[in-house]
Amino acid sequence: MNPLRKKKFYQLSISDRQKYLVNNSDLSMDDLNTLKGHLPDNIADSMIENFICVYGVPLGIAQHFIVNGREVFIPMAIEEPSVIAGASYMAKLARSSGGFHASSSAPEMIGQIQLLDIDNFDETLIILNEHKNDILAEASKVNSSMVKRGGGPRDLKYRLIPESAIGPFIVMHLIYDVRDAMGANAINTVVEHLRPFIENLTGGRVHLTILSNLTDTRLVSASVIIQNKELSFENFTGEQVRDGIIEAWAFAEADPYRAATHNKGIMNGVDAVALATGNDWRGIEAGAHAYAARSGRYTSLSTWEIDTNGHLQGTLEMPMAVGVVGGSTRINPIAKTCIKLMQIKTASDLAEIMAAVGLAQNLAALRAFATEGIQKGHMALHARKKT
Repeated sequence: MNPLRKKKFYQLSISDRQKYLVNNSDLSMDDLNTLKGHLPDNIADSMIENFICVYGVPLGIAQHFIVNGREVFIPMAIEEPSVIAGASYMAKLARSSGGFHASSSAPEMIGQIQLLDIDNFDETLIILNEHKNDILAEASKVNSSMVKRGGGPRDLKYRLIPESAIGPFIVMHLIYDVRDAMGANAINTVVEHLRPFIENLTGGRVHLTILSNLTDTRLVSASVIIQNKELSFENFTGEQVRDGIIEAWAFAEADPYRAATHNKGIMNGVDAVALATGNDWRGIEAGAHAYAARSGRYTSLSTWEIDTNGHLQGTLEMPMAVGVVGGSTRINPIAKTCIKLMQIKTASDLAEIMAAVGLAQNLAALRAFATEGIQKGHMALHARKKT
């Protein structure tokens, strides 16, 4: 037996944890050395302005995850204790039911075009509708490599904003498939290219051309079932824990003050994977919270209920604009190694794993609320910090 298997992962020394990853994943020793190092100064200097140093954030591994039938080690970069431990333990509880199941929609982003100085709004909307195919054809002239990979413009939508601080105006939405990229640069390039074409077509003035981080055309969902026997511990029955979790979730579903903290717990998991893989966690945050308020009232991104067999069932749906090519995922060697560790090939693969982690972390917090309280385990891990 491998001596490293005699202890649980968290009980191993740091060097033994690293050896374990090399022995049980596709990582090579060179990959391991990349993770053991830090972002080189010359690369960091090329990423931002006025660079002076690299700020370190701990990177750990969430264990026990099965996502869509596949075992996966999940790298998480985060400074807060209990997040990785909580997500890992919930993933362990989910294994007897097959782990997490996740799916995602097409990787379609939204580019917004603000059209001002319109004399006749009805007539302008008619013109835009009549020339929709012409606009899409013009958009296809940009980012030819994206189009060759199967991406490119998919649709155009128009909205009249009847009232604003500057009066009425038209918003155009270009729906654009960005394949395995996060897509911000691609979208911004295309909508900027369309500026003169739209102005000549309508006689109006195009002002703002920018992507939207509310990517409700690019959604991911994850679900999990936790059997009651997995939830029981100490003096708590599985049914008690199950019901306590649902009661805690109901608080977040009904009250925006609670929902903000509830969703923050989800994002603890999502953001940590985003940061580890070089993705824009701030954009993901913006989209998630806007989506949580899409009904006009801010509420929970997740849902917890009793399934037909009496077990706990959780679901999560949220926008997820992530990429595995381009941007920091291309430049940062640590991000590339983290993507390799998860054995993911597409942006959809990454989005689905991130949703599973978010749901697991949400469950960890709710289970703590329903039983021993959030502080007991959390503060015990805080106490491990060296001052």
